Amino acid sequence: MLTQIKGLHHVTSMAADAQENNDFFTKTLGLRRVKKTVNFDAPDVYHLYYGDEVGNAGTIMTYFPFANMGKGKRGAGEVAETVFSIPRGTLPYWQERLSKLGVGNLETYDLFGEKRLRFAGPDGDGFALAEVDGDERAPFDGGPVPVADGIHGFRGVTMRLRDEGASAELLKFMGYEAIDKQGEMVRYVKPGGNGADYVDLEVLPGAAPAMQGAGSVHHVAFAVEDRAAQLEVRKALMDTGYNVTPVIDRDYFWAIYFRTPGGVLFEIATNEPGFARDEDTANLGSALKLPTRYQQYRSQIEAHLPAIKD
Repeated sequence: MLTQIKGLHHVTSMAADAQENNDFFTKTLGLRRVKKTVNFDAPDVYHLYYGDEVGNAGTIMTYFPFANMGKGKRGAGEVAETVFSIPRGTLPYWQERLSKLGVGNLETYDLFGEKRLRFAGPDGDGFALAEVDGDERAPFDGGPVPVADGIHGFRGVTMRLRDEGASAELLKFMGYEAIDKQGEMVRYVKPGGNGADYVDLEVLPGAAPAMQGAGSVHHVAFAVEDRAAQLEVRKALMDTGYNVTPVIDRDYFWAIYFRTPGGVLFEIATNEPGFARDEDTANLGSALKLPTRYQQYRSQIEAHLPAIKD
């Protein structure tokens, strides 16, 4: 069993419009844009990162906004819902706020003893807010949401699968423990994690396969402290039979990727070096940052990318 994994690092999804995406996370949810860069494999597309004050692991929602991308189709083999942690007693604030701002698919429900509010992102993205006691992570205090009501970071994610078995064994190998079951949902937790500690498996044997598009999660990343821990995890996964990529430098973390038995793409990302490596904390997310190999094309890239108004 792996001990190096500390919970979630980030969740990366796809969107159809950069401005709409930016406004939803910064103005509606009150997160901070901590990095504005490009898709390392497609530099004509932004890669936008949202999270807490400094972009701590376990708080970061990231997006590739492909202009006019068609919407994804919900189904099995995907992360169906990304869940954020909010303070106990703040659900009424969020229900009123999201309703006034025209956010769709609002639904209150209880799961594993948590009061939750489900809602949809601009592209039909599946989200929920969960009231949590004792989450000591500080919400971003520079946005439109009062700190007392703010989002702490991720609570976890829900993976929708046809079959639990192999994915459950993988999570256990990654150091997660099954702690509860409610209907078709099975809850796994990472003991001693970073606050973004939960993975819920929704088992729907008859579900049609998901099709990726705008509003779909591209991958979910799990956090390790450093590159040494990442290499240990990579070796252990490969020894177990997983096809794992080489280590890839993403400027703000190092990453490895592999496909799970249920079809979800997993990443293992380092907490180092962090988002302040090329911007001071006060100015995170303000300027377009490019990987070194694209710096010579900055003028062309900037001319192609749509402007984002803050």
